[in-house]
Amino acid sequence: MQLVEVAGKKLEKDFLLMPLSIYKDDPHYIRPLDKDVLGVFNPEVNKAFRHGEVNRWLLQNDDGEYIGRIAAFVNKKYKSKGDTQPTGGIGFFECINNQEAADMLFDVSKSWLMQRGMEAMDGPINFGERDKFWGLVVEGFMEPIYQMNYNPPYYQELFENYGFKLFYKQMCYAMKVSQPLDEKFYKQHAKVKADGDFKAKMINKRQLKKFSDDFTRVYNEAWASHEGNKTLREDVAYKMFQAMKPVIDERIVWYVYYKDRPVAIWLNLPDLNQIFKKFNGKFGLIEKIRFLIMKARKMNTKFTGIIFGVVPEFQGKGVDSFMIIEGANLIKGKSLYEDYEMQWQGDFNPKMLNISKNLGAYPSRILITYRYLFDRTKEYKRHPIFH
Repeated sequence: MQLVEVAGKKLEKDFLLMPLSIYKDDPHYIRPLDKDVLGVFNPEVNKAFRHGEVNRWLLQNDDGEYIGRIAAFVNKKYKSKGDTQPTGGIGFFECINNQEAADMLFDVSKSWLMQRGMEAMDGPINFGERDKFWGLVVEGFMEPIYQMNYNPPYYQELFENYGFKLFYKQMCYAMKVSQPLDEKFYKQHAKVKADGDFKAKMINKRQLKKFSDDFTRVYNEAWASHEGNKTLREDVAYKMFQAMKPVIDERIVWYVYYKDRPVAIWLNLPDLNQIFKKFNGKFGLIEKIRFLIMKARKMNTKFTGIIFGVVPEFQGKGVDSFMIIEGANLIKGKSLYEDYEMQWQGDFNPKMLNISKNLGAYPSRILITYRYLFDRTKEYKRHPIFH
């Protein structure tokens, strides 16, 4: 076996195509869009390059066939709460069921990271934001939602046999849209609604700048203080909303305002993988036309929860229930979707997990973010719990 460093268009294409041999007989695999994967490694697309660097390798067997791949990255902005060591990342790992092959991929990543001053590596993670290509599936091997990782079950053994340890679990929850909600949600909703200072509003794509600014305000109050999160600028948020605009369904994106101040956000999107799974990774002109046609025909039966949060000052006051019921009344009333799945929530965030459980949702899948300390004598600690 030999490692090949990815350089040039030919090897970059090989990096894209390598996983197809792993999943050729897997009916649940959905090939990610090529543009989404390539964008991670493009400095003009991925802003993480401002603070870091990345490298990729392919692994060949003695016959010259590709049997594995991996990416390693350093991001100066990447840090988890309680970290005492600089930590790099690995991701986009694919490999045949062979520990020696996997170890070669992990070893080359470890060596590259150590040369850059790293003392640990987390994986599989993304070179960038945590809302995509993050974690290893260990339960719930079904079709992934858009930009969610997917892998064979044996990957867990490859990671753990090498010495990776559980850093945190990423819990996903799902439910039927038609499922009745607990009565306490309606009681809290009624209490907040009776206070005329609270208003729930759907997003309006014709006022995208206003709603992206309101999102920024809620985000910075609710999440920026958490580890790994930094303050979001209004211009960055607006670009994000502009990129999402073609797929935003206004009826499933909700805000709560208190005296015109944004205090809560519930951002959902249709599960685009229900459409993209038919495109085999491509998204050229023909696929874009097909996408618009399929979207117009309402071929999405599932929507996914991307972000849900309430600013600290208004937590524990029923604002979350108010927003949920306001949205649910419309979504259920118009029979917009059949299924709802909430993207991963860290097991270190019990407040968020409790909201999902109280909704009556069931665990749909579990992913794991692993950590490997280069100094094997150093005490290992899991991700701390948010309080």
